[in-house]
Amino acid sequence: MRKIRLTPSHITALKTVIHAVSLFYVALLVLQTLQGQFGADPVQGLSHFTGKAALNTLFITLMVSPIAKWWKQGSLVKVRRVLGLYSFFWAVLHLLVYILLDLNLDWALLASEIAERPYLTVGAVCWLILCALAVTSTQKIQRKLGKRWQQLHNWVYLAVLLAPVHYFWSVKSGVTEPALYLFGALILLSFRKKTLLRWVPKSFRQISSES
Repeated sequence: MRKIRLTPSHITALKTVIHAVSLFYVALLVLQTLQGQFGADPVQGLSHFTGKAALNTLFITLMVSPIAKWWKQGSLVKVRRVLGLYSFFWAVLHLLVYILLDLNLDWALLASEIAERPYLTVGAVCWLILCALAVTSTQKIQRKLGKRWQQLHNWVYLAVLLAPVHYFWSVKSGVTEPALYLFGALILLSFRKKTLLRWVPKSFRQISSES
């Protein structure tokens, strides 16, 4: 059986599908909001929807490399950037729901909440990591940073662990689903065991030398 090699047109088609699916869920979010389908506490419903969308997209982003390696389709990694940007897009919406609808743009309260509530502290760290990765995702910045670009983008491994921890700590009941996400994060990280064993000690040495 002849093995199919992904061509640039295949990658373009995959990116088109990613855009279509993501925009479908954006439309679904708007529709459910307008129709009042988020129940008695719509703010919590919006937060849950956007948070899970960010987490799911982040997981899919981390799945690309193992799948590309398993199928020996190296060009598949070209879809990671668009997936990562959509993950950050949902994370931005998740934060905006909290700031606009929960806190009514009270920035002082936001700072105190992040400092006092561990699940928000973890969520803030995860959000900042995703923001840094999104800002530095262009090829121009990748060329400019050189080897440091990969070192920076390895922080996605911490984000994929912190995101389900944030979810787990944020719920008061029904911890089964966030626990499954946490388990899934550990599985995803297990595929990168060798990379993590090289990256984690080096990162902590850099942090220690800078402090």
